[in-house]
Amino acid sequence: MPPKRLALVRHAKSSWADPGIIDHDRPLSSRGRRAALLVGGHLRQVGLRPDLVLCSSATRAQETLELLQLPTGSEVLIDGEVYAAPAGALLARLRQVPTAVTCVLLIGHNPGIEELAGMLVAVGTPLPEKFPTAAVADLSLPIRTWRELDAGSGELTAFITPRSLAVAPPPGGRSR
Repeated sequence: MPPKRLALVRHAKSSWADPGIIDHDRPLSSRGRRAALLVGGHLRQVGLRPDLVLCSSATRAQETLELLQLPTGSEVLIDGEVYAAPAGALLARLRQVPTAVTCVLLIGHNPGIEELAGMLVAVGTPLPEKFPTAAVADLSLPIRTWRELDAGSGELTAFITPRSLAVAPPPGGRSR
């Protein structure tokens, strides 16, 4: 059985333009929308095709999901339990994923997403110091079932940020 794949995504940058909006309902800023589109293009280019998307119920997380423009065919669950969830709760939620699912994309919030990435990555594999908005930690998991997911069980195969994509040369081309 091939390894499982988990992509952890922190929602894109939200807007603080209207201080009257509660945190859960804050939309993306224009910068956040651009970043989500950029990251989504990269995820499509590298062939990320999640079987299951677990997305926070927060407006900014759902807008991030929409702008990623992932290939159709994924089951999408908008999950209120993912909103502001700590790493342990996110791990418990992932352990409930059916065995048949091979690739999960989880869109959530810091500090939970960053702490979960740090928890899952094998000892000795450093993560970047920060997990900025719209960043993606792509992990390969040598497990048969999601119930086996545990601390140190993942291999970080890529860490993508909008900034790294904006300055990276196009495939087969040179940067200017």
